[in-house]
Amino acid sequence: MNSVSGIPAGGATTASEEMNLVTAVNHTLRHEMQRDLRVRVLGYDIGPIGGVFRATEGLYDEFGPDRVIDTPLSENGLLGVAVGMAMRGERPVVEMQFLGFMYNAWGQFIYNLANLHQKSGGLLNVPITIRATFGGGIKPLPFHSESTEAYLMHTPGIRVVCPGTPAQAKGLLLSAMRSDDPVIFLEHTKMYRAFREPVPLGDYTLPLDKCRLVQEGSDLTVVAWGNMLHHAVAAAAAAEVDASIEIIDMCSLAPLDVGPVLASVKKTGRCLIVHEARRTAGPGAEISALINEYALAWLKAPIKRVTGFDVFFPENQIEEAYLPSPGRIKAGIRAVLDYQF
Repeated sequence: MNSVSGIPAGGATTASEEMNLVTAVNHTLRHEMQRDLRVRVLGYDIGPIGGVFRATEGLYDEFGPDRVIDTPLSENGLLGVAVGMAMRGERPVVEMQFLGFMYNAWGQFIYNLANLHQKSGGLLNVPITIRATFGGGIKPLPFHSESTEAYLMHTPGIRVVCPGTPAQAKGLLLSAMRSDDPVIFLEHTKMYRAFREPVPLGDYTLPLDKCRLVQEGSDLTVVAWGNMLHHAVAAAAAAEVDASIEIIDMCSLAPLDVGPVLASVKKTGRCLIVHEARRTAGPGAEISALINEYALAWLKAPIKRVTGFDVFFPENQIEEAYLPSPGRIKAGIRAVLDYQF
């Protein structure tokens, strides 16, 4: 791929419609619920209210309470019910209202969701999709802005994907709902209504294990995902450097599609990794370690990370100081290119 859009260059040939990310999620859920009667969605306030971000708006009226299920406030119970549904042949889609609420579901997540296929010797599949909003920028209450992708990535048996555009959201979510593996589908809250792009209306899927080349370049590789992808694109355009910058959207976090990153770094010799998650043991640390293991001889400068800080996500008055900004990313680009650390 070589397109800022979520549609590969050369693109989909089906009819499309302009959508933002939350509309694309809603459209995709409806598309698959109409196609597959085994798909049911469940979570907090997802019925008549349509979800806190309105991602399930209208689905309750169309499909009824048996397929759009409002649940009590119990994350561990919610995930446990979904595991039971999957074991009997259904394909539940769980809305985890915020990724920070996953802590309460850790027992079911670790012991059953991730392990059941392995523990049963492959006899049982757990085709569950967990939609989880994450990330900062909307100034909510505590535990609503965490970027804890690393916890998820560290758990064997789980796929983790993070769309960067509305079209990509449709392609990845449709693939997630059809996968026999459990998939965590991360939706950045700041991106829900940030912009629109054409989204294919027909059957449109994308692989769950592939990153995406957004912009080709020859002097520096920038790796980002979620809302940081768009900050990285803006920073590269405004960096005012005599350099060609390659940008990779690491939309597949587990399994980590590191092959194209290694190939890019071997071409450019430099790498900058950008993410909202805390710096220590964040996803960027793993990507950096893999580059050092398999592409060290090609590096012309140390790898640099622009990340959140090693603190709890701050109160909303100062969250902008915590989040990597285009300015911080631009400074990171210049530091790697000038070898000034």
